[in-house]
Amino acid sequence: MPYIITAVITLLVALPLGIFVGIAYRRRIAEAEIGSAEEQAKKILEDGIKAAETKKKEALIEAKEEILQAKNDFDREVKDRRNELSHQERRVTAKEESLDRKSDNLEKKEEQLAKKIRENEELNESIKKLVAKEEEKLQEISGMTAEQAKAELVEKLASEIRHEQAMKLAELETDFKDEAERRARDIISLAIQRCAADHVAETTVSVVPLPSEDMKGRIIGREGRNIRTIETLTGVDLIIDDTPEAITLSGFDPGRREVARIALEKLISDGRIHPTRIEEMVEKAKREVDTAIKQAGEQATFETGVHGLSPELIKLLGRLKYRTSYGQNVLKHSIEVSMLSGIIADELGVDSTLAKRAGLLHDIGKALTQEVEGSHVQLGVDIARKYKENREVIHAIEAHHGDVEAQTVTAVIVRAADAVSAARPGARRENLENYIKRLKKLEDISKEFDGVENAYAIQAGREVRIMIKPEVIGDEDMKLVAHEIVKKIESELEYPGQIKVNLIRESRAVDYAK
Repeated sequence: MPYIITAVITLLVALPLGIFVGIAYRRRIAEAEIGSAEEQAKKILEDGIKAAETKKKEALIEAKEEILQAKNDFDREVKDRRNELSHQERRVTAKEESLDRKSDNLEKKEEQLAKKIRENEELNESIKKLVAKEEEKLQEISGMTAEQAKAELVEKLASEIRHEQAMKLAELETDFKDEAERRARDIISLAIQRCAADHVAETTVSVVPLPSEDMKGRIIGREGRNIRTIETLTGVDLIIDDTPEAITLSGFDPGRREVARIALEKLISDGRIHPTRIEEMVEKAKREVDTAIKQAGEQATFETGVHGLSPELIKLLGRLKYRTSYGQNVLKHSIEVSMLSGIIADELGVDSTLAKRAGLLHDIGKALTQEVEGSHVQLGVDIARKYKENREVIHAIEAHHGDVEAQTVTAVIVRAADAVSAARPGARRENLENYIKRLKKLEDISKEFDGVENAYAIQAGREVRIMIKPEVIGDEDMKLVAHEIVKKIESELEYPGQIKVNLIRESRAVDYAK
């Protein structure tokens, strides 16, 4: 028991003492660590300061080096600029010296030139004095001034030249016309006399007579279905107006118009008019027209005596029966050209068979102009080549409108025959507006010339009569003026046949007895 108490007492005394000692020990250790940390912090701070000083010194060194380098570069650039400026200054100085030398030379030359000018002026003055003296002597001898003499000489020379030119032109023209007209008149007159072809005036409309007025209603049909069917199948417009007992068929294609006419006549005679019956009659009419086309082509070859044509060419010829040009039936025109070509060829002693063949086929391209793009000349050439026609025939087709220069006699004959057929009075019609424009253009061209008082187109544009101012244009100048007007008309105006230019000059003297 006493031992326990003693132990407890001892423990109680030792425990506070241990705690105190532990605390003191830990404080000492903590103080030692703090001191060590402070030393490390001081050391780190000193190292940072030293590094900063080092970086500062390095930056200063680099900056000094850069400044030095920039200074060196600047000094070098300044030196280069100074050298360049010095070089340019030397060049400018050299140029100034050169310009000074040139200026001196120019001044010397100007002085020399001025001296020569003065000498020339003095020489000209002396020459003028001499010329004036000579002119005075000439004026005394001739009795007229120099200007008067010059004007009289020029006028005399011009008058002589105009007179000689007009006389020569008239002589050549007379000789040429005498021979050409005699020969041409004989040949063309003979050809025209032997070729009297009928010409039917084709129009763009056909008229179908009706047995009664109530037939119009039957043709129109319920709600217009019959007339619509006819127009759709034929491509022709039906005009039903107030015309008594008649229906007008309108269309630019004569072939389609003929089909419509035949079909409508059949329907009227049959009396049964409905869409199905209309289709049947239109088909029958087409077959009839095809047959008529073939027969027309065969008849054309028979009339002209042209044989050995391809069946397709014969069909194309037949189609020309339903084709017009300026109101002239193209098939009739082709037959006429063929006959004229044959007669002219016989008279000239060339192959008439070839000429008639070329004349018959010269407008064959017009059979396709409504279906294929291109001129009828080019289409005709293509068709002739397709069916292996003679080269002279192909060339005559190509040259009959002057698209290419005629290289053979046959081509010239066909071209002449085509012009004769087209220029025959009444053979062709022209659009009224175009006709009036052509006449006005003809008159305007004639009025453009000096000395023309007025101009009148007569004979349907085949002659122009020109009234001349007698005080401006003399008799000797009329031939020249007429020739110039003819050339201008040929170059600016398109026309069939030829145009006669007739100049009229009238001098009148009027006075009054008082």
